[in-house]
Parts: sequence; C-alpha cells; structure tokens
Amino acid sequence: MIGFQTLFYKEVLRFWKVATQTLTAPIVTAMLYLLIFGHVLEAHVQVYPGVGYTAFLIPGLVMMSVLQNAFANSSSSLIQSKITGNLVFVLLPPLSHWELFGAYVLAAIVRGVAVGAGVFVITAWFAHLSFVAPWWIAIFAVLGAAMLGTMGLIAGIWAEKFDQLAAFQNFFIMPATFLSGVFYSIKSLPPVWQTVSHFNPFFYMIDGFRYGFFGQSDVDPLLSLSIVAGFSVLLGAIAIGMLKSGYKLRY
Repeated sequence: MIGFQTLFYKEVLRFWKVATQTLTAPIVTAMLYLLIFGHVLEAHVQVYPGVGYTAFLIPGLVMMSVLQNAFANSSSSLIQSKITGNLVFVLLPPLSHWELFGAYVLAAIVRGVAVGAGVFVITAWFAHLSFVAPWWIAIFAVLGAAMLGTMGLIAGIWAEKFDQLAAFQNFFIMPATFLSGVFYSIKSLPPVWQTVSHFNPFFYMIDGFRYGFFGQSDVDPLLSLSIVAGFSVLLGAIAIGMLKSGYKLRY
C-alpha cells in the first residue's frame, strides 16, 4: 500500500500547491452564479413549495462544483504527465492498475468534496437551508465525485493533447452539468426536454443531492442512486480496463 499512498499524496499535493487556482477560483465562480441568478430570480421563481429560489440554487451550485473539479483533477493530472513525459515515473513502480485507479479517483474525490464544502460554507449565508436527509447529501457528493473522477481518468488516458481534453470538457462535461437542473427543475421544461433530461446522468446526481437538503426531488432518490451507482461501476470498469491494458499509456 506504500505505492498507493505515495501516489495519492502526490495527487493531493499537486492541487493543494496551487490552491488559489484549484480551490479558491471555483468558489468565487460559484459565488458569482449565486449573486447573479439569486438576485434576479429570487422574487420571481419558486421551484419547491416553501423553498426560495436561492436556497434551491445553492445545492445545485455545490454539486456542480464537486463534479467539475473532480473531473478536472484526474484528467489534468494524466494529460500533464503524458505531455511533460513524467508519466513514466508513475508507471515504472510496481503499482497495480487497481492502485493507480484508486489513487487518482480518491484524490479527485478529495478535491471535489473540498471545493464543494468551500462553496457551501460561503453560499449558505445567503439562504436558510435544511438538512432533511444528510446521509443522502454525503452519498451523492462522494459518489458523484468518484464518477466524475473516473470519467476524468478516462478522458486523461484517451487525450493526447490539451486540445482534445478541452474539447471533451467543453462539449460534454460543461453542457451535461449545466443542463442537469442546477438552475431549474426539469418539471418546468416542455415534455420533450424533460424526457431528454432523464438521459443525462448528471441530472440524477444533482437531483439526489438536492433531495438531501429539502426532502423533495424531481425523481425518486433511490432511482437516482441506482443510476449513478450503475454509471460509476460502468465507468470504473472501463477505466480499470484501460489502465490494465496500458491503452495510450505504454507506447
């Protein structure tokens, strides 16, 4: 386990050394979203009975920050190591594919949850939030971070240059996140777009996470949990398979 612990420590230290960029900047971005959307829509929109729009928005922003930063941590680490050529120092030690997978994904979870906690601490001052089911909050935060950390690992292995990784993030991760119900309930959408939203796994992560605060959601939280867990297992199997085969890692 020494190799696993060392790689995990290295991955955590990598984002901690530039905390202004990796931790502070996402928190400021989430604050701007809250100030703009909360100020404009607070008096005009009520999604759940008895829940103000700002209160509704905060869990969505927290989970969005968790997901985006978990993906960014593992994907940026892999692509930087590949381009700079220091990936060989990770592959040379006798680390199994399970240890590689665990270290990268666990570090992504740490960063995602750290950013999400920071966003929550700052934004929670702007609205009254209840904690109806705190275990659901923790489960979806960790599981969502693990899923996006795994997805980032896959993207980092697949990409051969920064442009490819940026395209993956800009044309898939960002749209899927913003169209997942962060700023609205899918019940406010036309029927066709509600149907489309149900094919977005990011929607289930955010909806289940929000259920932990208010006890209200657009779909059954057990359904959300099963879908998120299923996608996590599927992505984990793909990532482990790529690591085991050395796909685009061992030339």
